[in-house]
Amino acid sequence: MAIAPAPEHVGRAVQPSFADLGTSLRDVTFVVVDLETTGSRASDAGITEIGAVKVRGGEVLGEFQSLVDPGRPVPAFVARLTGITTAMVATAPGIELVLPSFLEFARDTVLVAHNAPFDVGFLRAACESLDYDWPGFAVVDTLPLARRVVTRDEARNHKLATLAALFRATTSPEHRALADARATVDVLHGLLERLAPLGVTHLEDLATAADPVPADVRRKAPLADALPQAPGVYMFRGPEDEVLYVGTSTNIRKRVRSYFTAAEKRRRITEMVRIAHVVTPVVCSTPLEAQVRELRLIAEHSPRYNRRSKHPERQSWVRLTDEPYPRLSVVSEVRGDVPHIGPFGSRRTAQDAVAALHDALPLRQCTQRLPVVPTAPRSPCALAGLGRCSAPCTATDGPDAQYADVASAATDALTGDPSGVVGALAARVARLAAQERYEEAGQVTARLRAFVRAAARAQRLDPLSRCAELVAARRTTSGGWEIVVVRHARLAATAVAGPDDDPLAAVEALRATAEDVPPPAPPAPACHPEEAALVLDWLEQPGVRLVHASHPWTCPVRSAVAHADLDDVAASVSSAISGAAEHGADTMAPC
Repeated sequence: MAIAPAPEHVGRAVQPSFADLGTSLRDVTFVVVDLETTGSRASDAGITEIGAVKVRGGEVLGEFQSLVDPGRPVPAFVARLTGITTAMVATAPGIELVLPSFLEFARDTVLVAHNAPFDVGFLRAACESLDYDWPGFAVVDTLPLARRVVTRDEARNHKLATLAALFRATTSPEHRALADARATVDVLHGLLERLAPLGVTHLEDLATAADPVPADVRRKAPLADALPQAPGVYMFRGPEDEVLYVGTSTNIRKRVRSYFTAAEKRRRITEMVRIAHVVTPVVCSTPLEAQVRELRLIAEHSPRYNRRSKHPERQSWVRLTDEPYPRLSVVSEVRGDVPHIGPFGSRRTAQDAVAALHDALPLRQCTQRLPVVPTAPRSPCALAGLGRCSAPCTATDGPDAQYADVASAATDALTGDPSGVVGALAARVARLAAQERYEEAGQVTARLRAFVRAAARAQRLDPLSRCAELVAARRTTSGGWEIVVVRHARLAATAVAGPDDDPLAAVEALRATAEDVPPPAPPAPACHPEEAALVLDWLEQPGVRLVHASHPWTCPVRSAVAHADLDDVAASVSSAISGAAEHGADTMAPC
């Protein structure tokens, strides 16, 4: 890992010592180990043989080999593969005798194995079963090193036998521990020869030799060193303090560290890391607060490397206009107390929803405002001739009652039961499919999907958007309470009360200091719609309890199919809390 120079070293040359360069691979003592076992998992298999070779500077210093009684029969397929039978290990020493000898043989060395997690996993499990402390060996795995420098043109795979043939090992692997360890020694030396021209000449270089992360990205890893191990939001900042990227995590330091490793595979994020100068953390008391702060910071800064939630002002709504003969209109914000659905991520999707309604209902599509009674006779338009408009502009003897029924049906579809629109369009899709007009059927389906999703979204947000204040709580794993205050769907405050704190006092303190949120125009929430959706998702989790709702009867839910009135919700939650209290359960009383 590259370390940034101390301030006093900036601007002048520093001659590194040999100690600073690390340990030359020629001076490292390696113990190349291989195990044979009764199975593939250390939790339910035993070791049958240990083989190891100690080498330094290309010279073999010693070898270790022993059969091991695994304490269980050797499966037949393992015996066929390795040649080690139950009879062969029946008189062998147990792992409690062999392991101390191996650990002494390998003391103060670097362990090497092909697919090292397998062999090291069994050795660690054996130490744990015998109450030995794991010595903390440095470990080198030849498998990822081979994947780095041996191409598919040279070898069809990276198995030990294939690599041993490629590097002309003096011993052929035969699924016996010592033979496989000897072959791995030759593979290790062959790999080191190929890695040397790439700058891998010291033990410290091997730690990242198999890591495909570019060196300039790895050098940015110290940006994570001072970050807190706590939930919250992090911001990558570039030149002139520009916010490049905003993210959230339950552990800020751990998440930011991952950006400098092979786990990060997004090219645009790697580009972002290259120009980042600092990472700013924002510690949050709860994961919900972290998610909400992330959305707000993205909306505020519009980071160029974030792809979502950057432009809430670009979201659209579909509304019925407020006039004698209403029509559908796509608008950028909720206007007036007339039916709306949305929000839509794009204007095009909003127009698809409008087209779905026009397919199902003969709403007028002209844009001029019509008087209740036309002042002069008019001719019906082409859409009226096709039966797609009831033509209220042609009425001459008073208001068009037929159009009033159409407008009423549109209102119901937007705010209540959409089954009329769904049924009409489903029938049309079926007719088109029967005629093998699949492309047109797909277009109608896309329109219907846009309408239904937006109507459901609006009906889901509407009750919470109208509610002036809602307080809810949920037990934490430590026995305390996670408390949220929501005002018009916006997260106004959140905190965690400890197990020894008075939860009701914490609620009152949180309500007193919560953000003041003016009422929006329903169904639009007083926040980014994604924030309202996050809050709703949290409220709908199991174990969340309603503590307080300001006049829930003023928060009507107009959906005919998916929601209950908040009066009923408040009553049922209060009843549940009271019942739990009678049975002595830990609970919070409603305010």
